[in-house]
Amino acid sequence: MDSEINKAIKLRENGDLKESNKMFSELVKNYPDNAYVNYQYAWSCDVLGTEKEAVIFYERAISLGLTGKDLEEAFLGLGSTYRALGEYEDSKRIFQKGIDLFPENKAIQVFYSMTLYNLKEYSAAMEILLSCLTETTVDADIINFKKAITFYSDKLNERF
Repeated sequence: MDSEINKAIKLRENGDLKESNKMFSELVKNYPDNAYVNYQYAWSCDVLGTEKEAVIFYERAISLGLTGKDLEEAFLGLGSTYRALGEYEDSKRIFQKGIDLFPENKAIQVFYSMTLYNLKEYSAAMEILLSCLTETTVDADIINFKKAITFYSDKLNERF
């Protein structure tokens, strides 16, 4: 099984998305209770634009006990997929759980802010984005104004 998984991943990395997806489809049929196989198939569906199908397999991978970096990326993939499908409340729920489990993952936070934007929670979305920006940037100009950006991040509608 491992060699088949590695081959399918290599196909995806080389841009042969349909063949990779076909292999993962077979793998998930043969190993339906394997969390990693379900995760890889979900990812494969996602990159092909078949998000509705991806959801089922992301959910299954998580419920089957996916761990580590793969679990972290599955939360990001599932939350992003729900957002792309317009299922913003489900996206929000998944991202909140992902942030609880992986509070240092800035990518999850940025994607979460996109969901908040879609839910018209503009202030919260901007606060998260500005926080991620000031915590991760190496840009000297932004660093020079980090204190001010941080101060205003949760006061965007206030006048002084």
